[in-house]
Amino acid sequence: MARLALAALAATLIDGIYGFAVYGNALSSRFAAFPGVFRSAESGAAALPIMFCGILVGMFAVTCIYAKGYEGGSGLQEGLRFGLLMGIFNAGYVIGVDYGILNIGRHLALMMAFAGLGEWLVVGSTIGLIYRSVPGVKAQSATAAKV
Repeated sequence: MARLALAALAATLIDGIYGFAVYGNALSSRFAAFPGVFRSAESGAAALPIMFCGILVGMFAVTCIYAKGYEGGSGLQEGLRFGLLMGIFNAGYVIGVDYGILNIGRHLALMMAFAGLGEWLVVGSTIGLIYRSVPGVKAQSATAAKV
């Protein structure tokens, strides 16, 4: 449980840094082009505590999903695989739905999809590097399944 919690906390921190750099700075002018759809920097500051609590809850969930799907490879390799799958899910489902229900342009949706893919690759790598399978557990589980 401690490994899950540490990985989730680290992923939350890394996601916050990535979000500040990419969404808060690099894409902020794109968001500003859609007033009334996205919060301004000034009004968004009040929502940050709730946003970070939501990220933390989400990172606990995805870290548990990661642990269930862990296949015993290197942490970085497993984390990148997981991050790629989460990034594809994010681009297809989250950004696709956002485009359908929010009044945003295709270009912004595409930029958000690529930003999300990068985000999940970084987050997945963080989870993979911090979460480590207990040596021999995977092999024991596979042996027990055969018996």
